[in-house]
Amino acid sequence: NTKLCSQSLELCLSYNFEVREHPVYHLIKAQTQKKMGELSEAIKTLQMAKNLPGMRKPMASSKTKGKRIEIDASDRVSVFLELVEAHRLNGEPHEAAIILQDAINEFSGTPEELRVVIANADLAIAQGDVEQALTMLRNITPEQPYFVQAKEKMADVYLQYRKDKKLYAGCYRDLVEKLPSAHTFLLLGDAYMNIQEPDEAIEVYEQALKKNPKDPALASKIGKALIKTHNYSKAISYYEAALRSGQQNFLCYDLAELLMKLKQYEKAEKVLQQALDHEPVNELSSLMEDGRYQVLLAKIYSKMEKIDEAIVSLQQARELQARVLKRAQIEQLDAVPAQKQLAAEICAEIAKHSTAQRNYEKAIKFYKEALVHCETDKKAMLELARLYLAQDDTDACQHQCSLLLKNDQDNEAATMMMADLMFRKQDYEQAVFHFQQLLERKPDNYATLSRLIDLLRRAGKLEEVPRFLLMAEKHSSRTKLEPGFHYCKGLYLWYTGEPNDALRHFNKARKDSDWGQNAVYNMIEICLNPDNETVGGEVFENIDADIGNSTEKQESVQLAVRTAENLLKELKPQTIQGHIQLRIMENYCLMATKQKSSVERALNTFTEIVMVEKDHIPALLGMATAYMILKQTPRARSQLKRISKMSWNPIDAEEFEKSWLLLADIYIQSAKYDMAGELLKRCLRHNRSCCKAYEYMGYIMEKEQAYKDAAINYEMAWKYGNQANPTIGYKLAFNYLKGKRYVDAIDVCHKV
Repeated sequence: NTKLCSQSLELCLSYNFEVREHPVYHLIKAQTQKKMGELSEAIKTLQMAKNLPGMRKPMASSKTKGKRIEIDASDRVSVFLELVEAHRLNGEPHEAAIILQDAINEFSGTPEELRVVIANADLAIAQGDVEQALTMLRNITPEQPYFVQAKEKMADVYLQYRKDKKLYAGCYRDLVEKLPSAHTFLLLGDAYMNIQEPDEAIEVYEQALKKNPKDPALASKIGKALIKTHNYSKAISYYEAALRSGQQNFLCYDLAELLMKLKQYEKAEKVLQQALDHEPVNELSSLMEDGRYQVLLAKIYSKMEKIDEAIVSLQQARELQARVLKRAQIEQLDAVPAQKQLAAEICAEIAKHSTAQRNYEKAIKFYKEALVHCETDKKAMLELARLYLAQDDTDACQHQCSLLLKNDQDNEAATMMMADLMFRKQDYEQAVFHFQQLLERKPDNYATLSRLIDLLRRAGKLEEVPRFLLMAEKHSSRTKLEPGFHYCKGLYLWYTGEPNDALRHFNKARKDSDWGQNAVYNMIEICLNPDNETVGGEVFENIDADIGNSTEKQESVQLAVRTAENLLKELKPQTIQGHIQLRIMENYCLMATKQKSSVERALNTFTEIVMVEKDHIPALLGMATAYMILKQTPRARSQLKRISKMSWNPIDAEEFEKSWLLLADIYIQSAKYDMAGELLKRCLRHNRSCCKAYEYMGYIMEKEQAYKDAAINYEMAWKYGNQANPTIGYKLAFNYLKGKRYVDAIDVCHKV
């Protein structure tokens, strides 16, 4: 953490200005500058350190204002070698070679000489002379200090530059022969793991464990190596045996994690509960361990779909983490960044569960807390912005997006959200501009293109979609084979009133892993409602009653329901919300049959969902629709009124629109045209291409004998339905006739 390091150096300086006379101060400062990419500054800092009194051999220490500063030989050589490295990284090999020669002259005959030799080998490698580097390293013998480092460097050269795994492992085997110790055995085991030879690694790790039976890292490495060999049962047995011995309690985490990966959730839960079943602890390391256990336990509960238990575990982890952070600031400063990161992850996870439960206030609170711990966490910033958007707090959302784009101007999700915001502010040019930016960089970004199509539809500008589809086609010859492209094309055709062509394109995307699930959902919706009618609505149903009761129409509906049911079998949801969405779709299929027993079954399911999640809009709409089909209008109305009082959000946008239209339909039936009109205006505010809203508006105007106004609304319905719906065409022509626009009436009649 370079920022914290710089702050600590400033703090040192403020306590004692004389610290600038010590080379180690400059050495640490230069290392920080190098990490931050400030190589020229690092070079200046190291040159300053090199010229300080006491940096030369004759003076092993320095006097400053009567005080002697002891300078360790190891620190002196570090200054020289850091300067060599800085020059090399800065593209100055000549200067690096001069400083290295200085170091050779300065430290020849001292124990630090070998560090200079290793640095010389590094420089040779950088200049492409690998053989020269190996020759230097081979000259370092086992009796000399830094022999281990020299062997590690040789092994690295063999692997990276010679691509020789045999010689790479040979270096570490040689180390074990010449200097057998737990450490060298560990290095050999790690080397085998690096070259994907876990069986050999296990053998070596076990030998190392015999030399140092209490080494926690070794026991963990053996378990991980066993997992690498896919010998899961042996890995579990190993972990369990180690835990029984009472020596290796820290292995609980590794064992539980393995059991979770193997979907043995109950066993994993039991392991962690046993690990957490102890008297209250106060040691910092134990608090950290318990925090990790609780986080993993929460993950396991989530996999088991025990959401309440998962949240309890996360809350306990959060409390533990608060204590850890308080203590770490004093006792273990170097652990603070990682612990802050974990605290942020815990808060974000609680927020994620709160969002799934539609408790948006709580979710916002915890994402904010996550950002207190880790202010640059892009994921938390993005999720917080999404929540603000769902809450319709456009200013707060815009602020989060601006912060995100300031740090990462190419952030796709933030750019898309900015576009959404501009749309809500009815600044359509800016909204399209943000999407255009993304699509100009990558015309085949189908996730962005599909969002843009939805945005242009809501902005009432669907006629602009074809140019973006054309842009994608021109970008690559493979575009017409891409499932994402077919999905986008299907979306456009669906929105422009061409359901059969839309089905054809969605069908080409339905087997794709990314686009398939959404394509299938859309296909089911088209099958169940190809003409985009208000399901459960009675205003137009009464007008078209004769058509609706025809045998041909009923057979067509039965065929469509059967097709939808077959498509439902292809859906494989991965989340809890996905499973609920699937249940809702299954019950919409039941309602589409219009058979009383099926509709009642669907109603029961919707009621069950609402009892668990009281503000679940798709389920509430399902209940209202079922009540309408069962001719229980007052009950339907009360559910729809509930929805009308809720804040609009993009996730449930379609369901909001359908519920407002259905409630407007009920009001029109009761001749409450003003109340219906308000709901229809709300529909058009959120979707300017909503044909049905224009059609209802036209109907109201027609009822009030305002034929010119009726014609204007039917015109819009005709336009946004791509002039494909003959019923709307007929109504438009009729109102043109009533408004004495005879030529226009004839033109529309020809099109119909």
